[in-house]
Amino acid sequence: MASEGPAALASILLFLNLIMYIIVAAIAGWALNYSIDETPYAVLNLPVPIRLFPIYDPIGNLATGFFVIFALIAGVVGIATSLSGLRDVLEGSPASLLSAAASSIITWALTLLAMGLACKEISISLRPPNLRTLEALTIILSGTQLLCAGALNAGATATTAQERFTGRR
Repeated sequence: MASEGPAALASILLFLNLIMYIIVAAIAGWALNYSIDETPYAVLNLPVPIRLFPIYDPIGNLATGFFVIFALIAGVVGIATSLSGLRDVLEGSPASLLSAAASSIITWALTLLAMGLACKEISISLRPPNLRTLEALTIILSGTQLLCAGALNAGATATTAQERFTGRR
């Protein structure tokens, strides 16, 4: 079968992304919970503009709150995309592979948004190790998600071409 190579690569990347997105969602969820618990105590000695900022994160800088929220969204969407993508790759029809590729591209766009905020957070100041881990995983996931979307598109193209050539549906 012509699409076994791209489909096998896509399934490996989907499984790898699933594990990494679970880790990203867990770390981002912890960071969000920590900031919700600690913000009332951390803003008491800060000036008024920062105290009124709704997404202040006491463990990072002013970009951390946005980054954690978008990393959590990208993590949850990435988990759903990876699980549905694995099911679609096992089905192997062109329609299911194209569906997995489309959702993979949407997840890649969300991961790129979180990666951009991670780069901004890196450029502002030093962060604790758990946020550096979250940033590194987000940056790595932006590359692996792009490879996964490409492999899914290649698998769908190869499966479609094979069906046209053999005439089977």
